[in-house]
Amino acid sequence: MTLIWVLFVVIIFCFAVVLIVGAPYLPTLNKNLDTALKLSELKKGQTLLELGCGDGKVVVAAAKLGINVVAYELNPILAILAWARTRRYRKQVKIIWGDFWQKDWPPAEAIFVFLLPKYMDKLDSRIGAYNSRPVRLISFAFEIKDKQPSKKQNGLFVYDYK
Repeated sequence: MTLIWVLFVVIIFCFAVVLIVGAPYLPTLNKNLDTALKLSELKKGQTLLELGCGDGKVVVAAAKLGINVVAYELNPILAILAWARTRRYRKQVKIIWGDFWQKDWPPAEAIFVFLLPKYMDKLDSRIGAYNSRPVRLISFAFEIKDKQPSKKQNGLFVYDYK
């Protein structure tokens, strides 16, 4: 019985800690997933950076299209699940367990996020300093305050950084 309680506490802890620095885990709906990948305008061989990949659903869908993906996940349980789901795409996909705010981001043509509104300005600043080449941000559900998206569709907001 003690082991069950310990496992329960560990699971709750893993999911709760993420709320301090990002967003809770919510799976991306297929409709939003398809729209996000279309809005990214990525071609086969280009790279998507996913900041908070959850269970890896977006990563798998992108990899199936021939897109390379570097994905970060803070929750160790979800990071392991995403890693396991993406093993068949290991040449295209890299799952990184850790806080994406604390990591260096590799070059990418697009970034996908589902963050809480309080982090969107911080993300905007980070992307502005991140890359000297153009990058497209696709944000699910939340806009960047005082910044006009280039496109809006199905609850997704697209921002182009030059």
